[in-house]
Amino acid sequence: MTTDAAPRRSWQQLVDRPHAEVLIVGGGINGLATFRDLAMQGIDVALVERDDFVSGASAASSHMIHGGIRYLENGEFRLVHEAVVERNGLLQIAPHYVRPLQTTIPISSTFSGILSAPFRFLRHGAGRPKERGAVLIKIGLVIYDSFSRGGGQVARHAFHGRTQSRRILPELNPSTRYTASYWDASLHDPERLALDVLQDGVTAGRDRARAANYVAAVEARDGAVLLQDAETGAQVEFTASVVVNASGPWTDLTNADLGAPTHYMGGTKGSHIVLDNPALLAATGGREIFFEHSDGRIVLIYPLKGRVLVGTTDLEHDMRDEIICTDAEVDYFFELIGHVFPRIEVDREQIVYRFSGVRPLPGHGDLAPGFVSRDYRVESSPLTGSDGRVPVLSLVGGKWTTFRALAENLSDRVLEALGADRRQSTAGVQIGGGIGYPTTDRRRARWVNDNAQGLPAERVAVLLDRYGTRATEVITAIVADADDAPLSAAPTYSTAELRHLARAENVVHLADLLLRRTSLAFTGEAVSAAAQIADAVAPALGWDAPRVAHEVQAGIAAVRRAEPHPVSARSDETDAEPASADAGTAHAES
Repeated sequence: MTTDAAPRRSWQQLVDRPHAEVLIVGGGINGLATFRDLAMQGIDVALVERDDFVSGASAASSHMIHGGIRYLENGEFRLVHEAVVERNGLLQIAPHYVRPLQTTIPISSTFSGILSAPFRFLRHGAGRPKERGAVLIKIGLVIYDSFSRGGGQVARHAFHGRTQSRRILPELNPSTRYTASYWDASLHDPERLALDVLQDGVTAGRDRARAANYVAAVEARDGAVLLQDAETGAQVEFTASVVVNASGPWTDLTNADLGAPTHYMGGTKGSHIVLDNPALLAATGGREIFFEHSDGRIVLIYPLKGRVLVGTTDLEHDMRDEIICTDAEVDYFFELIGHVFPRIEVDREQIVYRFSGVRPLPGHGDLAPGFVSRDYRVESSPLTGSDGRVPVLSLVGGKWTTFRALAENLSDRVLEALGADRRQSTAGVQIGGGIGYPTTDRRRARWVNDNAQGLPAERVAVLLDRYGTRATEVITAIVADADDAPLSAAPTYSTAELRHLARAENVVHLADLLLRRTSLAFTGEAVSAAAQIADAVAPALGWDAPRVAHEVQAGIAAVRRAEPHPVSARSDETDAEPASADAGTAHAES
């Protein structure tokens, strides 16, 4: 949607100084983490994202930080070791969003898969899926635990027989003979953690670290990259000494625009549904249920925010096609729930949210999607028109768990190309609201008391959970706003809180608030709260009445974009148009 308003500050910063040592294309977690890392090294770095920050693959995660025990079967020991180390590190540097998660595997056989696993290991995933039995899972967990030695932050695994398993989880399928429980970590708010990473980069780099959402890298032109403001259509030719393509599953499409090679990617689609089902929530016993379905896919049932997240699929996907959660995928999820908890009834009316994304996997030919490497690599090629002087470093692969280590490795490649030295490692450097975050009940109570600024302790505690120690900024904004009031449709959020987010966090569209600055879409409250939120933030964003109406329609469409056939919340919203960049699914740089 075009606008006659003054140019956004983030866009104007690019126009005023259309050069940086490094230009990063893609505002998903890996692009943002690389931005932060380079800013901490004193590098002049700019980042552009075609849609909103963290709006693509990074917004479609399973909300886990994990080592990937199943990757052991593929022989990816380096990746598993790195992921476990990074999991342990994130528990320390991002304790406000990354927390220990007990995970239980239901097992129905003893020896199944023990003969086929070595074959799949040697053939890198070839062969038909075979259920993994207790012996094979036990071996995997022993190896997995070994990676946590010398700095492990979670307990080791435990095995239980049928009787004890049913005592712990009474709704389990009676055919369950064993359960194996181990600890990984949950990622409560992926988008908010990514925004903290972004803010850390901006703070570290000051005027030498610039980031703009809703800005597309359109093409390479005479050794420069043509950038376009998605809101106004304005353009600027931007030069850089190094270009980083961190656009995830869209890497090949971005390279096509930049004149770089386009044969790297082979992403697979993963969908999830979120259910409001108290019986299923209770059946999980507060732990993630992680298991192998009959088709060999690894799937999960995961209690989070008073809802149950169920996922994920692993399907081949053409990036030119729409990314939606299909009815067939929903049927698949219901089937797997019945496989684990046969007495729990589920239906489509309980689905409060669906989301889909494409994993940024490398091309893999005929290899089954579930066995494609989740590791990452960096490819280099020259920017068109630069006479080979400007390299394009294309990131292939990557996952949420390893974003810090990946960014450090990618930044080292950038520093090498620039002839610059690393000033510091990001290992052990706390992120955003994790700085000074209280991790014991006593420290938490003291923090709430010391930072309340007159707000009720219960409210301050919610804000601390939501933003970590960055809650102090939100509390100050709420106290200074005389018109603060709770949302009628989502009373744990308030109008002043949302106005602060709109002003401080690069919000351009209502969908940015519904989907990424808050948890309202995940919990199923976004549609009913959309109109009230739009009215609340309109003064902060300069929206008039027609713009408010437009944003409500587009925001609801964006929340429902993963559904096969979006429907309206009210009869007067039947003409909702996906005019926001967020309401579509095409070529998003994340």
